[in-house]
Amino acid sequence: MTSVSRAAVETALKGYVDPYLEQDLVTAKCVRNIRIEGGRVELDVELGFPAAGCRDALSAALRERLTALPGVAEVAVRVESRIVSHEVQKGLKPLPGVKNIIAVASGKGGVGKSTTAVNLALALSAEGARVGLLDADIYGPSQPRMLGAKERPESPDGKSLNPVVSHGVQSMSIGYLIEEETPMVWRGPMVTQALEQLLRDTRWRDLDYLVIDLPPGTGDTQLTLSQKVPVSGAIIVTTPQDIALLDARKGLRMFEKVEVPVLGVVENMSIHICSQCGHEEPIFGQGGGQRMAAQYNVPFLGSLPLDIRIREETDSGQPTVVAEPDSRIAGLYREIARRAAARLSLQAKDYSHRFPSIVIQNT
Repeated sequence: MTSVSRAAVETALKGYVDPYLEQDLVTAKCVRNIRIEGGRVELDVELGFPAAGCRDALSAALRERLTALPGVAEVAVRVESRIVSHEVQKGLKPLPGVKNIIAVASGKGGVGKSTTAVNLALALSAEGARVGLLDADIYGPSQPRMLGAKERPESPDGKSLNPVVSHGVQSMSIGYLIEEETPMVWRGPMVTQALEQLLRDTRWRDLDYLVIDLPPGTGDTQLTLSQKVPVSGAIIVTTPQDIALLDARKGLRMFEKVEVPVLGVVENMSIHICSQCGHEEPIFGQGGGQRMAAQYNVPFLGSLPLDIRIREETDSGQPTVVAEPDSRIAGLYREIARRAAARLSLQAKDYSHRFPSIVIQNT
């Protein structure tokens, strides 16, 4: 039997382009070990993003490619994920207990940003990551209801707060600290201070990702977050119609100006699905999110339908990803989550934790 070479194995692997990384695993530096013993090939793949929903398919695709090589009789593929911290804005350091912060933003209200944020957080968790969700909309906090969480967070020391855990996701919101119908009649500086306190005084526990649900617009809160909070990447949520895209572009440009990488664009409410007959119709237009992504050379992460089940399940505190985990819509959220996390995994890593702090003192 002809023995297979390492070069032949690497060449075969380079022929497979991962749909989430959009490059081959060798180029993406995900291939950790190749062991060849006679006709047996063992392969270790380490992805930089959570991939519970596609791990088996990836293993099967790689086995098929390697089995086709002359001289290969047996193939063993092990796929694992290891999520690390990535670079943030200059002058900022990652938050303790949080590897990466992902901001979910929109230029205007009413595009389903909060619904998208909670489902993406739950999707990342379903893919195997440790996830937190910060509700940064001080004026209109909605995540407690969406998560079905009503308890008040506990404070072990009178200074910090433990996050509320719901559906396996750690969360914090001003909504946990006030009555649901109490209005927040605050000026901008008070809002930004409250946001920073919620973020930094919460005892986040070993998170791979903290998803921040931003309020709509490009005002004080967004600017404070993008300049003072160590954000690894941002996701822009829009709907297809021109008026929403006009404002979404402003949000995208804001992140560009403060040097926060945009992981991609999500087009929400792209197709209306009739609950009676299943007929699909693009009532808000078509392809706007894709055109915007192409215009600014950022990834298009995916489209989500306008479906009554998304609204009903989120209002009841059981978002679609947990209410119907095997549904087509939950699958779309998980696809988008994988694409965003894969995009983040390709960015420069943060090594600040490896270097000691240097303090100069006069003696």
